[in-house]
Amino acid sequence: MSDETPPAPDRSGPEPAEIRFFGTTWVHHDGGYGLRRAGVAAGSLALAAAGAVVLRFAFQGLAIAEVGSFLNVLVVACFAVCSAVAFRRTWDRLTRTADATAAERPADRSAQSLLLIGFIGSLLAYFCRSLVEAPGERVRRAEYTAERERHERRRQARTGNPAGKKTKKKRG
Repeated sequence: MSDETPPAPDRSGPEPAEIRFFGTTWVHHDGGYGLRRAGVAAGSLALAAAGAVVLRFAFQGLAIAEVGSFLNVLVVACFAVCSAVAFRRTWDRLTRTADATAAERPADRSAQSLLLIGFIGSLLAYFCRSLVEAPGERVRRAEYTAERERHERRRQARTGNPAGKKTKKKRG
């Protein structure tokens, strides 16, 4: 056993942002990260399946009411289009940086009803993304890396900063 203790991690820089269901485990893929990803994937797929069952009951209600084939086709087309739009918007939100999606913020507000109707598409996008990584991990990692680099540049640029100076080992 050694009397030396390992050095404490450097906490002077920016902290990583948390991701829903993952906290900050996405940074080092620790703390049950793999199990959390599997749970998120299974949960979102189960919720999408439950939503499809609910929509099936709604469609059966239309069939019982005998509203006509035109309205049946219109309802199915509406849910299909809304799900496709919701999938695309959710996928973009999970894979693109905030700067790239900032221009679409007003459009997101006006399309909230489409996203609500197409909730199955959003859940499927979440499922597909969780098969690869934690949903939104790439975006958060890019932001965190950029913040760390800016922090290191500022820290090294300051004059008289004792934390930025390299210590010389004494030869004895």
